[in-house]
Amino acid sequence: MDAGRRTVLTAGAAGAAGLVTACGSSGDRGGSTASAPETSRGATPSTGVGAASAAGSVPGGEALAKTSDIPVGGGKVFAEQEVVVTQPKEGEFKGFSAVCTHMGCTVAEVSDGTINCPCHGSRYSITDAAVVAGPAPQPLAAERITVTGDTIRLG
Repeated sequence: MDAGRRTVLTAGAAGAAGLVTACGSSGDRGGSTASAPETSRGATPSTGVGAASAAGSVPGGEALAKTSDIPVGGGKVFAEQEVVVTQPKEGEFKGFSAVCTHMGCTVAEVSDGTINCPCHGSRYSITDAAVVAGPAPQPLAAERITVTGDTIRLG
C-alpha cells in the first residue's frame, strides 16, 4: 500500500509542476523582456499603413479586418487568431499577441487606451503593449500585421 501512495504522490507532484510551468514564468510564450517584446510568430511588427513582407512582396496573410473596424485610440481582439490590433493614432496600426503574459488568458477588450485582460486585471498600452497595470510581468509580444489598402492582414 505504501508503494501505491508514492505513485499517486509522484503523479500528483508531476501534474502540479506542469500547472506551475503553464501558469507563467519569464520563459513562457517567447520569453520576451519588459523592454523589448519579441514577436510570438518570429516576425517584426508592422509600423503602419502599407507594410510589406520581408521579401518585399504584397502581404498575403489571413485577412483580419478592415481598417475602419479598428477605432482610433482603441483596438479589437481577434480571439481565434490570438491577436489584438490597435490604432493608437490615425493610420497607425499595431499587432500584439492576445495572450496575457500573466496566466495565459486571452485579453477581452480594448478600451480607454489599454488592452484589458479579464482574468486578473492586467492592462497593456495600445501603443507598445507595455504593462500599464499588473500582475502581468511583461508586455504582450508584438505580432506582424500588414495593411494593404483598407485591409489588415495577419503576417
